[in-house]
Amino acid sequence: MPVYTKEIVVTAPGKATAEFTQQIESALRESGLSEGTVTVFCCHTSCSLVIMENADPSARRDLEGFIDRLVPENDPHFTHTYEGPDDMPSHIKMALTRTAEVIPFVHGRLCLGTWQGVFLWEHRERSHQRRIVLSYQGE
Repeated sequence: MPVYTKEIVVTAPGKATAEFTQQIESALRESGLSEGTVTVFCCHTSCSLVIMENADPSARRDLEGFIDRLVPENDPHFTHTYEGPDDMPSHIKMALTRTAEVIPFVHGRLCLGTWQGVFLWEHRERSHQRRIVLSYQGE
């Protein structure tokens, strides 16, 4: 079964989501594959991936606000604070969410729902450039 792998860089403003579905679709076209799956993997420990509503940004803001309330900064029990008050909370948020997604594709198109998009979810206060590995397997 043929495999096509590509590494991309996605930048998200601090503590926000950034959609990069188009980059996944573009690399699928480059692969020449028609049917199979793509594994989307984030190579970091303080951000994550989410397939989420891409039509109304308030859905993502509500999700972001919820996880901030769930894992607040400046918790006096955290000892891993070398990089600041958002350091340990960002690692916990990553552990509670996902660093990989597997998405099927058919006829050269991702099988996402009408309002679904793939987002990098940055959990740190400041913007970062994040490495994402796309691994397509199929025919």
